[in-house]
Amino acid sequence: MDDRQASDDDKAAMITVEVAYATPARQLIVPLVVPEGTTAYEAVQRSNIAAEFSEIDIDKDPMGIFSRPLDGKGRPLPAEYAMSAGDRVEIYRPLLIDPKAARLDRAKTAKPKKK
Repeated sequence: MDDRQASDDDKAAMITVEVAYATPARQLIVPLVVPEGTTAYEAVQRSNIAAEFSEIDIDKDPMGIFSRPLDGKGRPLPAEYAMSAGDRVEIYRPLLIDPKAARLDRAKTAKPKKK
C-alpha cells in the first residue's frame, strides 16, 4: 500500500458531527471531524464546549441526538452511542418547571369558557 492509499483510508475513517448547547441568551454549535466510532460523550469532550458554558457538567447533563434522548432506555447512553456522519449531540439544560405542573398552573389561571 502506498502513502496515497493510506491517507485516503485515514480520510474515509473520519466523519463530521456537531455538538450543540443553548441557553435563553446564547447558543453554540461546534462542528467536529472525528474518527468513526467516536461516542457522543467523546464528541462532547473533544468539542470543549464546557469551557464556553460554565454550567455544563458533561458527566451529569442529559444528552441526545436531534432531540432523541440518549438515556439508556430507548437509545444507548452517551458513552455507548457511536456517532454517525451528520449527527448532532445536544446537551440539555435542566427543566425549570415540570411540564405537567406548568400545564396545571395554566389551567388554573385560564378563564372559564362561556357557553
